[in-house]
Amino acid sequence: MPQPAPLPDGAFLADYARRGAYTDCFATTLPGRLGLAALVEAVYTSPLFKLERWVLATLLRLPSTDAQARQVALGHAERFAAWRVERRSDTQILLDAGQTRLWLAVAAGPAGAASTTLLFGSAVLPRRPGGRFGWLFHALVGAHRVYSRQLLAAAARRIGAVGLAQQTT
Repeated sequence: MPQPAPLPDGAFLADYARRGAYTDCFATTLPGRLGLAALVEAVYTSPLFKLERWVLATLLRLPSTDAQARQVALGHAERFAAWRVERRSDTQILLDAGQTRLWLAVAAGPAGAASTTLLFGSAVLPRRPGGRFGWLFHALVGAHRVYSRQLLAAAARRIGAVGLAQQTT
């Protein structure tokens, strides 16, 4: 199960943490070399995230497909359902959805180890003056943390199930 982790140096999400946004980061390590595209695709096409995609399509009329997820994963598209790519590098991507951000990253394991650490984080920007969060945020943040860990775990399972670990792009 993914565990809470500090944001690594250079994480795109760190800019929001410095500005007073709520941020979190969860990590899990898998054997093999894995590129960012595989992680992005695995998160957005996992069965758990497909439920979120269904909600977005049904309630907000923001449909999405696995093919669109793959296009974002490969860097061929900048939008996916409610998200817009805000920033991207070879090892991390930051997606904007209004007051929230989704951050995904991969980090190579220690020298000589054929492993990859998968990182999943989010930021919530405060709407209130002074950077305070309201009661609804505080009521939901625990469930958000559980959901984030479950999404990363689902992506890790999907990577293993469909052989995405062979992808390094």
